Amino acid sequence: QVQLVESGGGLVQAGGSLRLSCVASGSILSINTMAWYRQAQGKQRELVADITRGGSTNYVDSVKGRFTISRDNAKNTVYLQMNSLQPEDTAVYYCRGRVVTVGIPYVYWGQGTQVTVSS
Repeated sequence: QVQLVESGGGLVQAGGSLRLSCVASGSILSINTMAWYRQAQGKQRELVADITRGGSTNYVDSVKGRFTISRDNAKNTVYLQMNSLQPEDTAVYYCRGRVVTVGIPYVYWGQGTQVTVSS
């Protein structure tokens, strides 16, 4: 059994910062790509950023220069540092991990953490 648990969401004013964390636990051999997605009310879930086990990163254009994804492989944890937050960043943020247990990799999702940016 593998669980991904996010934390760090909350309410912040425009221009502020938040740092999200996602910890994976369970019978984990390794975790390949980890990612943050978000889903705003009434919209589809979208990829915000992802990071390979080796540290290569990818960002959606709207967050480039403002958000930074990082990971600690020893702790099975991925982070999302969000700076210069804007009201349009308001969404539920989900962690996703491609986890290797005893077999082939399988994708797991966290339960989500709410980020609300007030203007």
